[in-house]
Amino acid sequence: MKLTVTDNINLTYARTLCLIFFPGAKFSESEEYTNDTPCVNMSADELNDGISAAAEIKIGDKVEKAVYFRKWDKKHLKTLKIAVGAAFFECGAKFFGKMPPWGILTGVRPATVASKLIADNGFDKAREILIEEYFLNPQKAALVTEVSENQRRVIETIPNNSCSVYISIPFCPSRCVYCSFVSTASKKLLGLIPDYISALKSDITRTFQLINSLGLSVSSLYIGGGTPTVLDELHTKELLTHINSSVDVFSLKEFTLEGGRPDTITDEKLKIAKECGVTRLSVNPQTLNDEILKRIGRHHTADEFFRAYEIAANSGIPHINTDLIAGLPDESYESFKNSVDGVISLSPDNITVHTFCVKKAADILRETDGENIYSRTETDIIKSVEYSQSAVAEAGYFPYYMYRQKNTAANLENVGFSKKDCEGLYNIIMMEEVHSVFGIGAGAVTKFVSIENTDNEAPIKRIFEPKYPYEYLREVSDGSADKRFEEIRKLGEKILK
Repeated sequence: MKLTVTDNINLTYARTLCLIFFPGAKFSESEEYTNDTPCVNMSADELNDGISAAAEIKIGDKVEKAVYFRKWDKKHLKTLKIAVGAAFFECGAKFFGKMPPWGILTGVRPATVASKLIADNGFDKAREILIEEYFLNPQKAALVTEVSENQRRVIETIPNNSCSVYISIPFCPSRCVYCSFVSTASKKLLGLIPDYISALKSDITRTFQLINSLGLSVSSLYIGGGTPTVLDELHTKELLTHINSSVDVFSLKEFTLEGGRPDTITDEKLKIAKECGVTRLSVNPQTLNDEILKRIGRHHTADEFFRAYEIAANSGIPHINTDLIAGLPDESYESFKNSVDGVISLSPDNITVHTFCVKKAADILRETDGENIYSRTETDIIKSVEYSQSAVAEAGYFPYYMYRQKNTAANLENVGFSKKDCEGLYNIIMMEEVHSVFGIGAGAVTKFVSIENTDNEAPIKRIFEPKYPYEYLREVSDGSADKRFEEIRKLGEKILK
């Protein structure tokens, strides 16, 4: 699409606004424009008493325009952003005849915005601002403020001198067509697992030594991927036993193992996990429709999920999470409704409902050239998400964390629901950037949050591990990993001591 903005409008923000009405839009400077190319113009005039913003959308012969004025408030940038967003939203609503439910509230962490509004204005006024200034519909305003309050209650229990640890197992038995994570599924690359675990153990040892030297305690430990349960029983025991030798896992508030794929879960693996202190496990069907599972590249059936869930429920691991995805390609509302009902019938402690989202690296874009991925009808997707939220609420679950992504179907959200006192701590820590997280393994990120941080306004420093397991192993061999760890150590001492 063709986007034109005045110099005082942040181009990235303008592009994010465009995605509200044009999901999957590309903003290439070299694109050849035709009469049917969507054209968007945004402008903002800074006046003595406020901002006058204007927006125009043109596709072929159809044109809509809107103007919005907002008085200056204490935050200049906020005034500008809301004025521009409001003008574009009004223009888009007139052009397309719809009002997306999240209005102009963009960004990954909507609950962070809600939390700041609640802190500054109180709970009821915050909801009012979200509806009147950000144009959220009342249901989304209620959802995000409820999430914010539930998170606040959990965050208050986290010690000030604590941190979390993420350990990456970037291997999967197969690659889902929508996946954008760093995960390796070929037989050749799966052969790297023994060397990868060996290198990972060394990193685990020195990372926990560093954490101890910084005077920090570990609140949560999360083993993610990929699919960590792709490891066989011997490697599972090798990894978890080594973690036990590096930290007192029974002092952790939470120890999570991301199971993910039902076809990788066995009695023996979960017995080892329980003995080694794992307190939370994910068993993720995504859908209980076998045809859709095959369509998205998962090599398990609904029956295999129920088998895996029974193993998990009998393992003695205290908390189990299940993930579902609303809006998967070719899945109807009725099919997704059946999946929600089927998962609720098992009564897991947590149910996370994602909305289908396609990233640039996803295989499905290469397979289909993006055809119909973003242009599918929104009706079933919206109904699916609404049903999931009402059904889990009726079953006694409440929303405790959420995030949103670009190019999500129907511009919707991902929400984690929990039974009382069963919230996934690591999920909240990551979404709200509560404290520092040490990342270990390929694709992991170490994120330092200053102990002086108040209201999430202090800068956050990140150090990235190599993206792929073969790169990770190469850097262990050539000494680059040692140099990067020294950078982590120095930055940790500077920020956290």
